[in-house]
Amino acid sequence: QVQLVESGGGFVQPGGSLRLSCGASGSILRIDSMGWYRQAPGQQREVVAYIRYGGDTIYQESVKGRFIISRDSAKNTVSLQMNNLKPEDTAVYYCYSALTTMDFVYEEHWGQGTQVTVSS
Repeated sequence: QVQLVESGGGFVQPGGSLRLSCGASGSILRIDSMGWYRQAPGQQREVVAYIRYGGDTIYQESVKGRFIISRDSAKNTVSLQMNNLKPEDTAVYYCYSALTTMDFVYEEHWGQGTQVTVSS
């Protein structure tokens, strides 16, 4: 019943910027955390950044100072502004959310993934 829908991504040259957005819909009582993971070919999925219910943010070390995560709690959306992109940022980016449903059930959900390619 809960769905995460992503938008953004694409192709950009090194040093460029992209913005990812993700919206959660369905029977949601509360978003406990929401953020982004990524998976490059042949690599394991890794956390990029996420924001907790209280507003504190967590970033992977390699993206600190370049990526900014933000949210709109009223709309259950999260965005990731990616600046100064590098070829090593190339991956499929997945939106993730841990949430509590209207039935007071804790659930984890993933988006379908969006490709980010950084290349000259």
